[in-house]
Amino acid sequence: MRGIKEALLPIAAIAVALLVFGIVVWFAGVNPAQVWLLLFKGAFGDWYSWQNTLQRAAPLMLTALCVALPARAGLVIIGGEGAFVLGGLACAALAQEMPLPPNIAGTWAVCLAGAAAGGLWIMLAGWLRQFRGINETISSLLLAYVAIGLFKHIVEGPLRDPASLNKPSTFALAEGLQISGIGGSDVHWGFVLDVIACIASALWLRWTPSGFSVRVVGGNLRTAQLMGLPASRLVLLACGLGGASAGLAGAVEVAAVHTSANASLIAGYGYSGILVSFIARHQPLAVIPVAVVFGGFGAAGSLLQRRLGLPDASVLLLQGIAFVMILASEALRDFDWKAFWAARNRHTRVPAPITRANVGEEVNA
Repeated sequence: MRGIKEALLPIAAIAVALLVFGIVVWFAGVNPAQVWLLLFKGAFGDWYSWQNTLQRAAPLMLTALCVALPARAGLVIIGGEGAFVLGGLACAALAQEMPLPPNIAGTWAVCLAGAAAGGLWIMLAGWLRQFRGINETISSLLLAYVAIGLFKHIVEGPLRDPASLNKPSTFALAEGLQISGIGGSDVHWGFVLDVIACIASALWLRWTPSGFSVRVVGGNLRTAQLMGLPASRLVLLACGLGGASAGLAGAVEVAAVHTSANASLIAGYGYSGILVSFIARHQPLAVIPVAVVFGGFGAAGSLLQRRLGLPDASVLLLQGIAFVMILASEALRDFDWKAFWAARNRHTRVPAPITRANVGEEVNA
């Protein structure tokens, strides 16, 4: 019964978000039924829509892991955008500054460079929390802005391709280092890598001693300390793996989609990953379908703009409403309705009429 409740609450939250979004567009003079239909068509209506959806879902999976893995250790990290852009920057920088073999080994090298950059960046937020007592939510968010500033400075300065005039970018990756599409489609092999990363994260948390220890630290820090677990080391491990996931997502975007590091990389995937992780309740396996759904919302944005004249960014409003609904559902998840109604009935119960017998009983008592 509890498992069904765990699954139904996020679904109900998304359904309510779609309903509220329909009311908002209705006030804008647009038929909500058309909006809902186009959202479905733009996300899952045909093979082209599916390709667009899965391509957008790929980075969301890994940026969601950047939130989910530290959350299992008791931290709220929301700075995945910083790890994401630094991962893309590290990928482009390594390919530009070092001679790499134009084969799969070189591709793995640039991807691992992105993962290392992202992991170290988020570990910094974990270190500030554990050893300096700085709130990790605030520090990770501020570090994200620092990372974006650093990204722009390096892309528009030391690593800039002189041929990139209106849109500064690094040199393009060699063709042998790029990640190709699956069977010639727009869905690149990075999507498969992202799915594997989610499955591996779930197996790590479930079946390994270190993953179990991370869950113990996140569940009850005092208990973990009494058991002799190295809490600080485990927190840094969770932050490092989460940041590495976001950094890998940035590297894959460069190697598979943009072919160079430029401003297009700052697309808000790190922030959308927060929403995906919360809806999935920080469960790596649940991240996969949730990322696909929200990738579909992003893919349908241009269709809403072309067909109904809605802004392309209207899907961001839908995501914001969904986030509020998810927070509300979390508040209701553990609410004890039986105790609430029992207390309410006690306070609203009609008192018995005062009679001579009642007065006599009270006096005798």
